[in-house]
Amino acid sequence: MNIRFLGTHHEESKDTRFVCFLIDDVLAVDAGNLASELTFAQQKKIKAILLSHGHYDHIRGVPSFIFSNLTRTTKVYGSPQTLHILSTHLFDGVIYPNFTKKTSFLKKPPIRLLPLTPLTPRTIQGYHVLPCPVKHIPGSLGFHITGRDGTTIFYTGDTGPGLSRLWRHTSSHVLIIDVTFPNRLKQVAKNASHLCPLTLRQELVEFHRQHHYLPDVILIHVNPQFRREIRTEAQKIAKELHLSIHIAQEGMVVHCSHTPPHVRTP
Repeated sequence: MNIRFLGTHHEESKDTRFVCFLIDDVLAVDAGNLASELTFAQQKKIKAILLSHGHYDHIRGVPSFIFSNLTRTTKVYGSPQTLHILSTHLFDGVIYPNFTKKTSFLKKPPIRLLPLTPLTPRTIQGYHVLPCPVKHIPGSLGFHITGRDGTTIFYTGDTGPGLSRLWRHTSSHVLIIDVTFPNRLKQVAKNASHLCPLTLRQELVEFHRQHHYLPDVILIHVNPQFRREIRTEAQKIAKELHLSIHIAQEGMVVHCSHTPPHVRTP
């Protein structure tokens, strides 16, 4: 399973992008910057999009992607709450056309919205996907994804503390987890339903208690203003718990398998 990170940050700038990554070039997970990071040929390879929740920085790239791929139907998966946000706030016929319907402009609907039920597995483009409810906004999901070769990853999406209740559902090789703020802003992180390195450590300790091992960890949704601070605090955790922690960055490619993942930075 190959993961290519198109966007990895909490804030946008010339050098940082909103969250989005591709699995094997065919499955997009979140869509903060989807179309803008890919050629038209690369876009055509994408068959489905998984959305973790309905915040703008995770869904913004969907309309641009659809505009570039009007001649086919792309499947978009998310909770009913997330799909409702997408269809009423972006595909509302005002900001963007209602892409879910055939119109005089559209010969056929270029998008199909498919709701997911928490803890009910789905097969999506050959991947086994288990949507897991997480603490953020109503309808927020993380995804436990099993590849064709049996490799597993768990992407938390945006989440606050309390992942331990999900660990019995997720014995992943790689954990892609939201860490937005440094430890000194722990209360801000909690109030906004995000993690900081201290709460990350608590979640990892509980993972180890349940599974007797620790997966390789990739941090995502990092606030770029605190990146250096978060890196230092994450490195301390990695040393204490004897595991590998990487901070995702735009253009990074990770090859996941049953052995430790190979990370190639841009």
